Amino acid sequence: METMRRSARPLLPWAVWGIAAIGYAVAIVNRSSLAALGPAAQEHFSIDATTLATFPVIQLVVYAALQIPVGVLLDRLGSTRMILLGGVLMIAGQVVMATVADVRFAILARVLVGAGDACTFISVMRLLPEWFSVRQLPTISQLTGLTGQIGQLVSVAPLALFVDLTGWEAGFLGIAGAGLLVTILSALVLRDAPGEGTFLERVLGRLGRISREARSLSSGAATTTVATPPPSTELIPIVHPPRPGLAGFWGRTRRLLRIPGVRLAYWVHFTSPFAANVFLLLWGTPFLVGGVGLSPAAASGLLSLAVIASMVAGLLLGPLSSRFVERRVWIHLGITVGIAVTWIAVLVWPGTPPTWLLVLLLLIMPLGGPGSMIAFEVARSHTPRSFSGFGTGLVNTAGFSASLLVILFIGLILDVQGAGSPENYSLTAFRWAFAVQIPFWVVGIAMILVEMRRTRGWMQEHGRRLR
Repeated sequence: METMRRSARPLLPWAVWGIAAIGYAVAIVNRSSLAALGPAAQEHFSIDATTLATFPVIQLVVYAALQIPVGVLLDRLGSTRMILLGGVLMIAGQVVMATVADVRFAILARVLVGAGDACTFISVMRLLPEWFSVRQLPTISQLTGLTGQIGQLVSVAPLALFVDLTGWEAGFLGIAGAGLLVTILSALVLRDAPGEGTFLERVLGRLGRISREARSLSSGAATTTVATPPPSTELIPIVHPPRPGLAGFWGRTRRLLRIPGVRLAYWVHFTSPFAANVFLLLWGTPFLVGGVGLSPAAASGLLSLAVIASMVAGLLLGPLSSRFVERRVWIHLGITVGIAVTWIAVLVWPGTPPTWLLVLLLLIMPLGGPGSMIAFEVARSHTPRSFSGFGTGLVNTAGFSASLLVILFIGLILDVQGAGSPENYSLTAFRWAFAVQIPFWVVGIAMILVEMRRTRGWMQEHGRRLR
């Protein structure tokens, strides 16, 4: 019996990761629930392109603005509480979205969804080092992203079909119901670290045997909660947190941004994911249907292909970034340049882009999402352990800040050209609108090259090596 117990205990890290990753996938469904419903939302609320763009823009503004505050709360409250809070907020947001007809309340719904989404991803990422070894983390991080892409896949075609068959209200209430189920499972399974209890156990004041005897895969040893200071990171020693309050907040920010590797992680996350985010969150279906002239079914098929490409890339990039630690930023740069070149080819192609070029775009562009996960590996190598939640939140603001700006600019440029509604969409208008991505790539790539040089100098000066 004791042998069976010992063999079963190491399964707990995978159970914790599995529920946390499913929670992230549900958060992606919530985030992307308008991905294939843009035209339907315009008809439902009788709105133009700029107002439609306001939905994801406000959602992403809230998401990005809350990343650092959520990071601070994460370091204080732990991952489990923040994941549960995120789940409750997203449930409330989708219930509002399902039941209102006024666009103002719909915007409030997206605020709630954005706030809940903001609590989820960095909390899941904060769990991973507590349960897995340093060598496993790049692959586990990419698997987490891959699981999230399953949520993206659900939001592309199945959700649109479900809403079409059952109606707007039933569709969004279905999302809320899935979120409620995962939130309940999270309260029963998630633990911040080995030796700590689930949310339910903490509420009841009793620590179960599974929690007491939990093991981390990093050591394989049973762990208990001991009042010891957190260890230093791989590169720099522990930094004691500054005093709380606004002064402490800016103090944390300044300390982190003085580290070149943290700035490098920020620009890595800024540069690669926004193209896919913009396309999959809102403007992909309008571009493919209203611009290129594809049928809605063909557009959904291409969007699904993009999500599958992202999932496959996640499986490959985890082992690659773990194997080639010194080259991981160059891998990211190669992905980013490939995305930019392919998009520019689509924009300058005379006439309607051929199918093969669109397929190539939908295969290469989604690599930016898994590529951006490299930013969190870079950040982990340079951020003090006591700042890990804060640092993850800071880095995570980058890609979503770029995404919301590009989403908004595309809507504005379409409206300026008089192409802000489905009946007025045109390929030329979309080409000018999507060209707004080019300056973002130029700035991001330039800053990555600058911060790579500074990070290399900092590491040589301090005698550090990457792990």
